[in-house]
Amino acid sequence: MNTLSYRTVSANKATVNKEWVVVDAEGEVLGRLASKVAKLIRGKHKPNFTPHVDCGDNVVILNAEKIKLTGNKWNDKTYIRHTGYPGGQRTLTANELMGKNPVTVVEKAVKGMLPKNKLGSALFRNLYVYVGGEHGQEAQKPRTINLNEIK
Repeated sequence: MNTLSYRTVSANKATVNKEWVVVDAEGEVLGRLASKVAKLIRGKHKPNFTPHVDCGDNVVILNAEKIKLTGNKWNDKTYIRHTGYPGGQRTLTANELMGKNPVTVVEKAVKGMLPKNKLGSALFRNLYVYVGGEHGQEAQKPRTINLNEIK
């Protein structure tokens, strides 16, 4: 009898197989894009997923300026920040933030779907978002994937 088949395999840094993946955000709805990318970064699509280990892929998102929002979210969705001073709460609509920096809109959506702890901070560093179709990760030889094939 093979005893290995009865053991739970838990991934660690040494046994994790991390890949580089390119995702094209053109025409994608922001929330659906973010949830699928968060799943890729977390590694939940892999058979050796371990909740407390960074076993996901490095994800490069292109064309961040070409995402879509449904309904009236361009004007109704607000991003709130605080300067740290009394009365320092500042708000921006999705349209205003998109005009300033489209990368921030995608990054905030993905970061909100990652764990809120040290692991989540480490996982967020595996995300690279770019405006336009060019990226600086050609040396890693990333493979392009279609998000519609991911469940």
